[in-house]
Amino acid sequence: MIFVENLRKEFKKTIKEPGLKGSIKSFFKPDNEIITAVKDISFHVPRGEILGFIGPNGAGKSTVIKMLTGILTPTSGRCEIDGQIPYKNRKNYVKGIGVVFGQRTQLWWDLALRETYTVLKEIYEVDDESYKKRMAFLNEVLELDDFITSPVRTLSLGQRMRADIAASLLHSPKVLFLDEPTVGLDVVVKDNIRNAIKTINAEQKTTVILTTHDMQDVENLCERIVMIDKGSKVFDGEIAGLKEKFGQSREMRFIPVNPADVEKLDYFREFALSGEDLDFSFDGHEAKARFNSSKIAVEKLLSYTLSVMHVKDINVTDTDIEEIIKSIYRSEVSLDA
Repeated sequence: MIFVENLRKEFKKTIKEPGLKGSIKSFFKPDNEIITAVKDISFHVPRGEILGFIGPNGAGKSTVIKMLTGILTPTSGRCEIDGQIPYKNRKNYVKGIGVVFGQRTQLWWDLALRETYTVLKEIYEVDDESYKKRMAFLNEVLELDDFITSPVRTLSLGQRMRADIAASLLHSPKVLFLDEPTVGLDVVVKDNIRNAIKTINAEQKTTVILTTHDMQDVENLCERIVMIDKGSKVFDGEIAGLKEKFGQSREMRFIPVNPADVEKLDYFREFALSGEDLDFSFDGHEAKARFNSSKIAVEKLLSYTLSVMHVKDINVTDTDIEEIIKSIYRSEVSLDA
């Protein structure tokens, strides 16, 4: 469905010296610098997949998405979606894609939502029968009926996001680009949006490219992620594989019955651990041990702790995907390892 091969985007930046002299010089004889925003990125997305496309601010995510949607033309490389090149014959290409930007809207502010959809129906040239069936499906999945007669300007953020997703799907696109679809929403609304995206993907086989900083979105919706940083791809694979490779870190928290017993613990001597493999802290109430489970098994750590002291409560949690990705961004782990 989506083929990206050695995609590259360069921008020309004019270097201006300070002062009036610098302004005049940059006008008549500018000094230019080439900035490479995207560096030869390649990835493929099969039909019906939800792909998480993630990276820190300034990584180049938006530039890639703009090339995939046809807004920008690549400097070099190949970009093909459903057999079409996005920046060529863009008017025909956009009929097959849907785009939702979390901080922007394609809805008419003063029109009732139903009227907005009627306008979009004409823009996308959707016939009456297809429109009726599509709206019935979108009403069911996104629960639009409660506010479909309200002016867009009166909608809450969660309602507007559901309305925007519906608007992007009105013409039955084969590919849906979602940029921060749950930003600013409360937990319940986020969950509703995620469930709607899952249903749309499952029932319509819509291919989804999801960019987000919310790792709960990624873990709930995606099996695979492409991660970029400083314009380059740094990871392309399944989340399960990323966790398996870099998720050895675990965290054990417990509350001792007698706080003084904590002094009896000596994990470093008992298991010959280094400071890199275990970090232990105690605030007088709760103890916390973050450890490398590839060096010491969870059951051994639990067994030793409970043999030394009585505890009121104890639990062990796995490292979540957000912690792993933060570590990769901070270069604490190597993707080549």
